[in-house]
Amino acid sequence: MKIALVDDEQKCLDEIKLLCGSFEEDTGYPVETVLFDSGETFLAAFEAGCFDLVFMDIYMDGMDGVTAALEMRRKDNGCLLVFLTSSMEFMPDAFSCHAFEYVTKPFSKERIFDVLSDAVKILPQEQKYMELTADRKSIRIFFGEIVSAVTDAHYLDITLTDGKKLRCRMTMPEFLEKTNGDSRFIPVNKGIAANAEYILEFEMGCCTMENGAKFPVRVRDSAKVEQMVRDYHFEKIRGRQSHSAGSSAPGDSAGKRRRKEE
Repeated sequence: MKIALVDDEQKCLDEIKLLCGSFEEDTGYPVETVLFDSGETFLAAFEAGCFDLVFMDIYMDGMDGVTAALEMRRKDNGCLLVFLTSSMEFMPDAFSCHAFEYVTKPFSKERIFDVLSDAVKILPQEQKYMELTADRKSIRIFFGEIVSAVTDAHYLDITLTDGKKLRCRMTMPEFLEKTNGDSRFIPVNKGIAANAEYILEFEMGCCTMENGAKFPVRVRDSAKVEQMVRDYHFEKIRGRQSHSAGSSAPGDSAGKRRRKEE
């Protein structure tokens, strides 16, 4: 889990970094922290997918945390955001940033560990990603960003939700291996994998995607492919229901903890 710590107080940065290290030692879950002393320096380094979790102080000199978080959201909607604050004054403005948690200062080891534990539970489901090499650069791409992957000779053309295309030197089996068997990627035809999240419909031997792309589906495989899509959505719904029944939502637990802290 790669974590950005954004705060203009060095003491706070050092404390959270130390606690993240302790969390890694106690749980065995790998944690990498990168420190930023302002919203400006954070945004200058930030790219979509570069962090799994961001601890953002709301009150900072220069750009405040809410403004920095809103700018971050323009690039990345999936990154988990935790606001650090000594006052609830900015809370209404912070709602639009889709924060995962709110932590009041001063914070305890138990509070930070709770947040990290909740993040670990969420990340494997919502933040799965793969490392790809495109244009001679290593890129981290979230599974949810991938619309389709299509073989072209020795290359794979990967289309993303923002319309961008990545051309990677790899085979379809290598791509599917990187998904670790994630059932959302449906092999609709030889050399073509489509993300079930973005499949709009099957009609006249074609799989139509939300972005308008159409992929041919072999007649003998059409029933099997359509069933794979239905199975994926069924399992996704069942998983959410099971998670909701077994534990409270992150926002609910955050509310309970905030009331306890207050």
